[in-house]
Amino acid sequence: MPLHDRIIPYLETAGLYHLARLNSQWFWVDESLLSAFIERWRPETHTFHMPFGECTITLQDVAYQLGLPIDDAPVSGCLTEFENLMEHGRPAWVWFRELFGELPPQSKIKQMTVCYTWFHERFRVLPTDATDETVRVYARAYILMLLSSQLFADKNANRVHLRWLPYLASLDDLGRYSWGSAALAWLYRCLCRDTHRNVVNLAGPLQLLQSWIFWRFPTIRPTGFDRFGFPLASRWAEFVPRNDAGAQRLVSTRLALDRLRVHDFVWEPYSSVDVAAVIHPEILADEHRRLWTAVTSLIYFAAIEWHQVDRVLPQFGGVQHLPQPALNIVLQG
Repeated sequence: MPLHDRIIPYLETAGLYHLARLNSQWFWVDESLLSAFIERWRPETHTFHMPFGECTITLQDVAYQLGLPIDDAPVSGCLTEFENLMEHGRPAWVWFRELFGELPPQSKIKQMTVCYTWFHERFRVLPTDATDETVRVYARAYILMLLSSQLFADKNANRVHLRWLPYLASLDDLGRYSWGSAALAWLYRCLCRDTHRNVVNLAGPLQLLQSWIFWRFPTIRPTGFDRFGFPLASRWAEFVPRNDAGAQRLVSTRLALDRLRVHDFVWEPYSSVDVAAVIHPEILADEHRRLWTAVTSLIYFAAIEWHQVDRVLPQFGGVQHLPQPALNIVLQG
């Protein structure tokens, strides 16, 4: 969906503007590449187990790659009896009409979801004479599509869930949520699910995973992408994977991972002068940096995953000690 100038202030307030800038030039994902990495994901530790040791995607990576806020309030809420938990007890569809001005046709509704196509067709082009209230409606639709398709996509990839209504009702409060930690929690949860042998389709913010791979593994990244800006994921905006012999490419990627050595992994890719020249100052604020190395829980609605960075201290310039046993919140409960 086009990023209209009058919507940008709402995205900046929400902390989603950098992500929105990627929305118009997002790159394709290489499913064979990602599948080979998922095979090395360990749900117990939330790390990839490589020949040289463990590595993982952290809150630092989310901040640099997507430019998302990683602290403040969790993205959560109760989804039980959803229709009765709306503002002042109003049913969800009544609230939907108030926020978006109309209801979708019944053919576009399924339980508590709406087809993407309806949002895309209805809110794609902002009228030139739009009032301020109309702009707010279009901003809600844009943010809803951005969250559902870029950060929190699931296998129901062509529908938008109404769980976002309480967030969209107050655009001015969207900036107080930790979108980055929620996205990482959802990526962890999806990676854990994808390790099951019966799972076929990949889900989650896969562009984040692929950009992390390309930045960290120079022997695997595509050539010819030497220029970059902020967010760092924009470096791969024009990348298109080969569509030939996916099974063969999966085998070759597995072999490449088997041959990796410690010098084939970039432990601190963000310490270079080139990155420092493009990074936005708010990413480097002390309150954010302290969270990069925090062993803590990441929350996205019912998904609660551990940020176990004590197992990958060399990614922050530290010396790896013997890690503590993996945390298991199921057993802890």
